[in-house]
Amino acid sequence: MKRKLLLSILAVLPAALMPLAAQSQIRPEKPPAVQTGPTYKYEGFVGWGYTSINQVSQSRSGLQGVTAGITRDWGKYFGLTAQGGHYAWSVTASNAAIGSPSVDMILGGPEFHAPLYERTGLFVHGLLGAVHTGGVNISPTVSFAGGIGLGMDYNLTPRVALRLYGDNIGSDFTVTPYQSGYSPHIRWNAHAALGVVYKF
Repeated sequence: MKRKLLLSILAVLPAALMPLAAQSQIRPEKPPAVQTGPTYKYEGFVGWGYTSINQVSQSRSGLQGVTAGITRDWGKYFGLTAQGGHYAWSVTASNAAIGSPSVDMILGGPEFHAPLYERTGLFVHGLLGAVHTGGVNISPTVSFAGGIGLGMDYNLTPRVALRLYGDNIGSDFTVTPYQSGYSPHIRWNAHAALGVVYKF
């Protein structure tokens, strides 16, 4: 009697444990990955630009021209940006008395950006580089420059956006444009741009 009971227990025990062993070998299915849209690492920008020219004496007008840039994004909030521009057309005719000044800029630095609301995003960047002033007798013709800027993007499609931004760029030119030598005086110039961004 005891032997039959023992055999019955030994027969039931593997039968009870076998479904648990089989269940432990089945890997649960992973939930499907949520697609949030394409991710682009680069942004190219081209558009209209403006800069004041406080380093040129008697100038009461700024210059307009073409500006362009490229940004390499690392993650959602950080990127490195480089931008340049050529400004040679007066906003008004008040520059006629001091020749035909032109300004070229090459600047770059870190950029921090974040979405604001639906299609709109904000960014801020710090820039260092050089500014060249031509068309007038000024010294030095090329100055170290730097500043900070703030801008906004409005996404038309996942790849294309409209961009508006402004900077305050400091550069080191002589107090009087006909004075020889270098000057420690910093001239701050308002800089703005409006254009199109293409992400790739």
